[in-house]
Amino acid sequence: MNYTPHTPEDIERALKVIGVDSVEDLFSDIPAELLDPEIELNDGIDEVTLMNHLRDLAARNEPATPFTGGGVRKHFIPSVTGHLAMQSEFVTSYTPYQPEVSQGILQATFEYQTMIAELTGLPVSNASMYDDASAAAEAALLACRQTGRERIAVSRGVNPETRDVIETYLQALDIEVEVIELDGVTTGPIELGEDVAGLLMQQPNHLGYLEDMDAASAAAHAAGAIAIAVVDPLSLGVLKSPGDCGADVAVGDGQAIGNPLAFGGPTFGFMAVRSDLIRQLPGRLVGETTDVDGKRAFVLTLQAREQHIRRSKAKSNICTNHQLMAIMAAINLAALGPQGLKQVAVGTVHAAHHLAGLLQEAGKEVLPGRFFAEFVIRTNSDPVELRRRLAERGVLAGVPIGSEYGFGNALLLSATELSTEQERVALAQMISEVDK
Repeated sequence: MNYTPHTPEDIERALKVIGVDSVEDLFSDIPAELLDPEIELNDGIDEVTLMNHLRDLAARNEPATPFTGGGVRKHFIPSVTGHLAMQSEFVTSYTPYQPEVSQGILQATFEYQTMIAELTGLPVSNASMYDDASAAAEAALLACRQTGRERIAVSRGVNPETRDVIETYLQALDIEVEVIELDGVTTGPIELGEDVAGLLMQQPNHLGYLEDMDAASAAAHAAGAIAIAVVDPLSLGVLKSPGDCGADVAVGDGQAIGNPLAFGGPTFGFMAVRSDLIRQLPGRLVGETTDVDGKRAFVLTLQAREQHIRRSKAKSNICTNHQLMAIMAAINLAALGPQGLKQVAVGTVHAAHHLAGLLQEAGKEVLPGRFFAEFVIRTNSDPVELRRRLAERGVLAGVPIGSEYGFGNALLLSATELSTEQERVALAQMISEVDK
């Protein structure tokens, strides 16, 4: 850097307090070959050649239609979504503390909240979260605050990475996490004690299969617990909403409704709750009001819940909500409309079931059950090795299923409305050839 505010005396004083001799000592744990590697640069080239080279490199990031799944999938995003979301007022916006100069971003966020509320069937949505995992963990904390209990039940059907984040959040508070086992590909009988604050169920679950969310909500309420649904928002174009299933809280990841794959992120998380939980809702909330002239206006509301107002009493200290990605989803949902969203969802269902049928015809065992966009097949070879072989053929397909599920060699596959019949046929043929 050409400028730093720290004088040599400042640096020496800080190092003395820390107890090291030099700034370099702060990085002593990093191997020398990684700390300051020698970089080999080619000779300079002209702009036209450079741009062609960069385009060639970028093209390597766009393989054939991916069939990976695991909660991140490639769906249709109309060009208007990116065009509007990349407007400077969205890209450069910060937390809209001053409503008099932030009506645009506030209104866009209010529209986003309205759409999430409509999708989930719950009346109140916040202005988005960091991702689905942190949203699920915040929902667990919400349940504990609301009930005064210190035990959370989580189905093994919830994504393992989400469960890891939940446990990381809760262990510092000595809140116990109980895992409810699966019976096949869906959650087994649910029996909750009176000390359970909340029950988390994923729909569709991590394996792609559909859970009985009505029964899950009923079991939670019978124990006096909060019913938390971790949902795929695209599936709500064809499935019963969490609110209609009796859920008190709905969380999830919004990647499928307006964000590109982007190597797995960034995307955004969402959270919606029933009305009486509004003061337990973490993060910011945009409300509609009127200005001094009686005109419709928007403003951040109930801000005493947020970490920038009453930090020690905040419902959450999470400081980002991935606003731009959430607005992309709002624009995308507005562009698609209810029928467009349903068409994408239905197309995904047809594509996934077509692929499953092709694999069965090829002699592969598809684990039985109702599924939306993803399903599990048993494989003859190690699923990690199988995925590598498919990648060598230019196809991104499959998420290995962990040993905790007890299926042996198993691979999670998906197909969306963007996959063609020819691509699905080719994938089924390829798997039958390489999975010996």
